[in-house]
Amino acid sequence: MDLKTRYLGLELQSPVVASASPMNARLDVLKQLADCGAGAVVLPSVFEEQIWHEQRILDQLVEHGTESYGEALSYFPTQAAFAFESSNTIGLVERAATALSVPVIASINGTTDTGWTDTAHDMEEAGAAAIELNVYFLPTDPNVSGSDVERRTLDVVRAVCDTVKIPVAVKIGPYFSAPAHMSKRIVAAGAKGVVLFNRFYQPEIDPVGLSVTPALQLSSRYEMRLPLLWIGVLSGRLGGSLAASTGVESAEDVVRYLLAGADVVMSTSALLRHGPGHMEVLVRGLEDWLAARGVNHLGAVRGMLAHGAIEDPEGYERANYIKVMQSWAKGADKA
Repeated sequence: MDLKTRYLGLELQSPVVASASPMNARLDVLKQLADCGAGAVVLPSVFEEQIWHEQRILDQLVEHGTESYGEALSYFPTQAAFAFESSNTIGLVERAATALSVPVIASINGTTDTGWTDTAHDMEEAGAAAIELNVYFLPTDPNVSGSDVERRTLDVVRAVCDTVKIPVAVKIGPYFSAPAHMSKRIVAAGAKGVVLFNRFYQPEIDPVGLSVTPALQLSSRYEMRLPLLWIGVLSGRLGGSLAASTGVESAEDVVRYLLAGADVVMSTSALLRHGPGHMEVLVRGLEDWLAARGVNHLGAVRGMLAHGAIEDPEGYERANYIKVMQSWAKGADKA
C-alpha cells in the first residue's frame, strides 16, 4: 500500500502526522511515533514570550556587576552558559533530526514580527525540515479591527519566512472573516502551506473561587466539521499544502479529511488519550479502508469529495444549510 504524500515540498511515508504536544518532547516517544507510521512529527512549541523572557534574564545576567571593577568591564558570559527552554527545544530538534527517519518539524508560537524570529533560524540550523508557525493572537482590544489582525498575522509570517530557507506552514484559527482568502494571502506572504485550525483555549469561570482559570479540554471528533469545510473549499485552490487539525480520533476521521483534500492529517488529542501507539491504529486503519475499496495508493482518493471535485457542491454551501434546517423541521413534525 502506497501511503506517500507530499507536504510543504517534503515527501512523507504517510499522511498522518503527530502534531505538537508536550508528549513530543521525549525522543523515545518521537521514535515510537515514527515506528508506528507517522509521516512526520511536530515538536512542542517555543513561545515568543519564553524567548523574550530568556533574553531579559540574559541581559540582566550580562549587565549585573559589570561596573563593579575594571576587570569586570570585559566580562560578558555567553548565552551558552545558561540553560533556557528555547535552547532545550533546539537541542531536541538536533537529536530528533539525527535519530528519526521522518521529517522533524519545529514549532514556534508568536504574535509579533520582531526580536524573536532568529529562533526559527536556530531551529533550521539544528536540522528541522520545516517550521510550523502558530500565530495565536486573541484581539481582545475592541479598537483592533479585523484588518489589523490580518496585517499583524501577515507581518509575522513574512518575518519568519524571511529568516529561514526551509518551508514554513502557518497554523491559524478559524475566526478570520474570510478564512479561504486569508489562507491564500498567507501563502502569498511566503508560507508553503496552512494548518487548519488552531484551537483557542477559552478560560473557565470559577463561581466558587470567583476567579477566571485556564482550562484545557482535548478536542473531539465533533469539532472536525469546521476544518473539514475549509479543507474541502481550499483543496486545489490554495497554491500550497493543506494540513487538517482538530478532532482526529479514528482512522475514519483521517479518511474524511483526506477525501476533503488534506495533504496531511494531524493528531494530538487522540495520541495524548491513547498513547503514541495509537498512531499505528490510525495508519493501519487508513490502509485497511483503502484496501477494502481496492485502492493501492493515496492519491486516488485524496480530494475526491473536495468542493471543486464534486458535481454538486451544495454540501459546502448555503443551500445545504437550508436543507438541514428544513429536514430538522420535518423530523420534528413527524414526532
